[in-house]
Amino acid sequence: MSILNVENLTHGFGDRAIFQNVSFRLLKGEHIGLIGANGEGKSTFLNIITGHLMPDEGKVEWAKNIHVGYLDQHTTLEKGMTIRDVLSSAFSRLYDMEAEMNAICDRMADASPEELERYMEDLGTIQDMLTMHDFYLIDAKVEEVAKALGLSEIGRTADPSVPFGLDKDVSGLSGGQRTKVLLAKLLLEKPDILLLDEPTNYLDAEHIEWLKRYLNDYENAFILISHDIPFLNSVVNIIYHMDNRELNRYVGDYNKFEEVYAMKKAQLAAAYQKQQKEIADLKDFVARNKARVATRNMAMSRQKKLDKMEVIELAAEKPKPEFRFKEARTPGRYIFQTKDLVIGYDDPLSSPLNLEMERGQKIALTGANGIGKSTLLKSILGLIPAISGTVEQGDYLSIGYFEQETNQAIATTCIEEIWQEFPSFTQYEVRSALAKCGLTTKHIESRVKVLSGGEQAKVRLCKLINRETNVLVLDEPTNHLDTDAKEELKRALTAYKGSILMVCHEPDFFADWATGVWDCTKWTTKV
Repeated sequence: MSILNVENLTHGFGDRAIFQNVSFRLLKGEHIGLIGANGEGKSTFLNIITGHLMPDEGKVEWAKNIHVGYLDQHTTLEKGMTIRDVLSSAFSRLYDMEAEMNAICDRMADASPEELERYMEDLGTIQDMLTMHDFYLIDAKVEEVAKALGLSEIGRTADPSVPFGLDKDVSGLSGGQRTKVLLAKLLLEKPDILLLDEPTNYLDAEHIEWLKRYLNDYENAFILISHDIPFLNSVVNIIYHMDNRELNRYVGDYNKFEEVYAMKKAQLAAAYQKQQKEIADLKDFVARNKARVATRNMAMSRQKKLDKMEVIELAAEKPKPEFRFKEARTPGRYIFQTKDLVIGYDDPLSSPLNLEMERGQKIALTGANGIGKSTLLKSILGLIPAISGTVEQGDYLSIGYFEQETNQAIATTCIEEIWQEFPSFTQYEVRSALAKCGLTTKHIESRVKVLSGGEQAKVRLCKLINRETNVLVLDEPTNHLDTDAKEELKRALTAYKGSILMVCHEPDFFADWATGVWDCTKWTTKV
């Protein structure tokens, strides 16, 4: 049974086409991975099928009475609501049914015998619906999912009077914690179709494993956007590949897609070469024989064949990113040393920390979201004050900082953004620098705010690699990057001769080059 049909979809932004006459179908129970390079339109596609964006052309048709759940990270979480309030709102339909049942009970007191019989029938129907949807197990379900995604201990401090976990106000959550709350609410809703846009970006390894198990057992359909290949391989059975304004369907996981896609590319390239030779031979024959009376008819026949031929076109190769970090002079022995450092804002996030990092070390910081990894980086850099204790930076440091959360609504173009950072660059040098980060001419000339998350990350990386550094401080640099960009960044960080302090939730990314891993859960006052 088809849940969703998309026919002849065409859409673009300005003169930049995203889709051209694409079609898509979703069948009941399918677990779909929606993949493609940064900027190919994956998030745009989700916005179109959910009605948040109108396509230029085409038809989007949902089956009747389908409940769609979309992980929208821009959803407003109102101050005064607790995490429990938000998660419980996933069952608002059932709470409404309970309220209706209570209202019927109140009306039964003054009902006539005929009304009483009808009310009893309505009560039975509602009671059956509530039982069928596990209404009386809601609290247990909320607790289970909250614990699985690490929400139960958020905000726990040494002071027992401070609300934490499910009783914590959502207004005090970090970006990662907020995303986890929205994801937990969505999973509790158990919609007919889940739409998940990079759900693992703010999850640590333990919670990703739980989400894998959940999605594998999910009997309904879902569409998942992710650049986490091991995660994709473990949960999807259909791949839709967005590439060059097309959308193609492949049965199997990501590895199977790669195998079939490589075969298709090789077959197309061979057919292209064969056809190009045939075209060259036909053109040569026409050119040599069209003027001679004896062979003119044969030449015209060959020309007709040329005119009718459906010419095979090879898609232009996507620009591959090339990250090469410029390196500054060698720093002193120590990058930083902390003495009894307690990090946090209003409340402490850590016990007193005595840490040191030496020249040449490449350290990955791990641990659940919200425990203070980003806060630690900002405290070491001096961007925010410590609650107590001190940080002493080493000598001759040239620090490059990649921040996790930045202003998404940057109104300047990519060219202007880089030019502001490097005013001595010529326009050619600015364009060349952006192109080396895997951005096309259309991207380079676009405003930053209309780019995808991955393309915006490449603009920020462009600033970083063109500044001389001997220390890189990176906060979740792989978030939103496509596979090619992630692999190239991994290569560049391996080759970098300076020191690296990085927050990352992907062990596969840093396992080959990190000289040490610091588990921040050992220091924190929060979980």
